[in-house]
Amino acid sequence: MLSYLFVVIILGGLIAVHELGHLLVAKLCRIPIAEFSIGFGPKLIGRRWGETTYRISAVPLGGYVLPALDEQGFRERPATRRILFALGGPFANVVAAFAGLLALGVVEFGLSAVNAAVFATTQLWTSLQQLAFALSTLFVDPSQISGIVGIVAIGGAQFGSTAAGLLSFSVLINLNLAVLNLLPLPPLDGGRILFCLLEKVYRPLARMQTPVTLLGWAFVLALMVYATIQDVGRIATGMFA
Repeated sequence: MLSYLFVVIILGGLIAVHELGHLLVAKLCRIPIAEFSIGFGPKLIGRRWGETTYRISAVPLGGYVLPALDEQGFRERPATRRILFALGGPFANVVAAFAGLLALGVVEFGLSAVNAAVFATTQLWTSLQQLAFALSTLFVDPSQISGIVGIVAIGGAQFGSTAAGLLSFSVLINLNLAVLNLLPLPPLDGGRILFCLLEKVYRPLARMQTPVTLLGWAFVLALMVYATIQDVGRIATGMFA
């Protein structure tokens, strides 16, 4: 059971890394942030520094960065800054994945710093290619989709028994968070970037962002329910063992 707890902690931490990436880029781009939360739901602890309230919430597997602007005010920010803000989270996950691969190279394989950097770069590129191919197959066979339940089950069973395994798991999850969030589907980061580009082509298209985002949320929630049902079925039949 301890291995599953480690997996949950790592998963929550990597989501926090993603949100922290958004926060840091927002600060650099001078986008005011009202609230930064690790987790969702009721506040456990929180403190305000400057214009931003930092909080830890009750549900650990999630988080958000809330700009101190309404939708119209946010859209009035330069498109370049909004795109950078959206890229901040995926970029943070890629950097964290690279750091994890560096650590694996040095600690697990005894590589020098230079060789570890080469190893990390090569593995990062190979893993991104494999992940892109795996994503393309999901459209053909959606039964392979897994949600949070499946990720924890797989992580605990296959990666959670050793430090090297947990490090490999963190690399895999970081890359998944980066790539999945860059899909051009609102409300994901890739969807926000898509609308920033579309409004450059034809500005009235920006008005469609809110209704399309609501539809996107409905699709994502339905997909999460479907994935959870799939995961529970796999656990019941011992497929994750």
